Amino acid sequence: MKVSVEQFTSGPVVGDNLAVMVARIGEAAAAGADLVVFPEAAMKAFNSGRLDEVAEPLDGPFATALAAAAATHGVVVVAGMFTPADVVEREGKTIRRIHNTALVTGGGIHTGYNKIHCYDAFGFRESDTVKPGGSLVAVDVNGTRVGLAICYDLRFPEQFIAYAREEGVRVMVVPTSFSDGPGKLEQWRLITRARALDSTCWLVAAGQARPGGADKAGTDDGPTGLGFSAVIDPTGRPVAEAGYGPQRLIADIDDTVVDSVRRALPVLGADRQL
Repeated sequence: MKVSVEQFTSGPVVGDNLAVMVARIGEAAAAGADLVVFPEAAMKAFNSGRLDEVAEPLDGPFATALAAAAATHGVVVVAGMFTPADVVEREGKTIRRIHNTALVTGGGIHTGYNKIHCYDAFGFRESDTVKPGGSLVAVDVNGTRVGLAICYDLRFPEQFIAYAREEGVRVMVVPTSFSDGPGKLEQWRLITRARALDSTCWLVAAGQARPGGADKAGTDDGPTGLGFSAVIDPTGRPVAEAGYGPQRLIADIDDTVVDSVRRALPVLGADRQL
């Protein structure tokens, strides 16, 4: 399976982001991709206005347009978007909560994964406006079992192990909009590689490009992107890695590598309850 990781910087206007994504899908397909992966918040960037005002269901115009592009080019697309969740009252305020969703569409698939672990860290509280999901979502892409997670989920190894053990997943796809800041690039590289190794899965991490590029690297601007998207093999070895700016990573995922790694390192069936 050939994967194309589409690292770009989404902006505040959904239609503009969608146009970029549709064009990139065509380019990725022309490069031979079977699976095209966009970042978290590809629909609308974080810190660019209210997300509840643009949230749409999976049969809304944003997801439908991506489904049409996937069908036109014969690929499967994963992309970060926002879907309506519920309405809650808190401290006298009415809050229209959303789900932070990874859409997966194409090849007879059209569904979404809702981020389970909200980003309540480093002074940010995603759970104030985002309802956490409660279910793992795995799909079959060209005969390979693929699981979905989003950004902060990367800090919870149990989720990735559960995908491998309970859902038969062999490739994890993780749209992200990771926060930059002191030490964050080192953390990013560490946790993406560790989650691949924990689960003995391929891991495809698609990040937002770093706004401002390398000149802004290392400063904390919130969850607007770090760059450094990566494709990592089941031993934790990166086979492709982007830099700070917009980029396309093309990589081949060899499903048979999962079998050989799991034979050599059978951790999924060897842990003991403490």
